[in-house]
Amino acid sequence: MFQEGGRPMRCPFCRHSDCRVVDSREVDDGKATRRRRACVACGRRFTTVEEAVLAVVKRSGVTEPFSRPVDEDALQQLAHRVEEAVRVSGAAEIPSHEVGLAILGPLRELDEVAYLRFASVYRSFSSIEDFEKEIADLRRLGDEPRPAS
Repeated sequence: MFQEGGRPMRCPFCRHSDCRVVDSREVDDGKATRRRRACVACGRRFTTVEEAVLAVVKRSGVTEPFSRPVDEDALQQLAHRVEEAVRVSGAAEIPSHEVGLAILGPLRELDEVAYLRFASVYRSFSSIEDFEKEIADLRRLGDEPRPAS
């Protein structure tokens, strides 16, 4: 059994490097795996949680874990605002186009670059002029005072 970086997984009690998996299940909506293990040397059981790590290889050759510059609370608030916006219709089903429209405003406020990327696909930008117009609109909106929340 090996951990990240190729180091052997050791029993936390006796430090032996051989263990067997007794039980395994997905946790955190499939983002991680929880494993119950038993050490073959001392027989004690312990739990590990394994999560896949996405790595980014920089131009310099340095490898770093992938990370998002937006905190989880901000993403939760964005999701909540979008859900509120689509629930206002009162319909049991809503077209994906309506969800896309509901995402645009909150995303623009959260991350202008992410907004520009989403808008370029969602609105099918076909020229540099489309990007220039959207950037000009972002700049204009950035100069306007925002209402207090």
